[in-house]
Amino acid sequence: MLIQKRMAAMAVAGLFSVFSSVAQAQDPVQVGEPWVRATVVGQKATGAFMTLKTNADWRLIAADSPIAGVTQVHQMSMKGGVMRMSEVEGGLALPAGETVTLKPGGYHIMLMDLKQPVQAGDAVNLTLTLRATDGRQHTVSVQAPAVSLGSAAGAGKHGHTMGGHKHAD
Repeated sequence: MLIQKRMAAMAVAGLFSVFSSVAQAQDPVQVGEPWVRATVVGQKATGAFMTLKTNADWRLIAADSPIAGVTQVHQMSMKGGVMRMSEVEGGLALPAGETVTLKPGGYHIMLMDLKQPVQAGDAVNLTLTLRATDGRQHTVSVQAPAVSLGSAAGAGKHGHTMGGHKHAD
């Protein structure tokens, strides 16, 4: 009987260890449908887009990519009939259980000072840095395909065309 109790205790301890490892291995953020807009000759900036869903309150505080000299979390807004872009100060809130969409015309990751052109079909590596409300940080590696929106098929795939936008100087 004593041997059976010890074996049962060891089995339970083993299960807790397995569950703990699985919980630690789970990412606090789910990244969906990542993509980067392909560039044209001479273009020095582009955007990365995706959906983000977290299991707790986090903030997207930074992004990085080896193809860009500068990478920032950005937002677009309309002011006086002019579309403006600016860095999101303090990071982008990712409320627990909600899906936050990074898309053209809204929040996005801006890749600037590009080191090379981004061609349709390229895989662009991104590293996202998140911070929890308790100060913990977590990084997530994302590989996003480059998509050309020059064709109607490409624009339709992601629901955006460039018509009608004004950009501030």
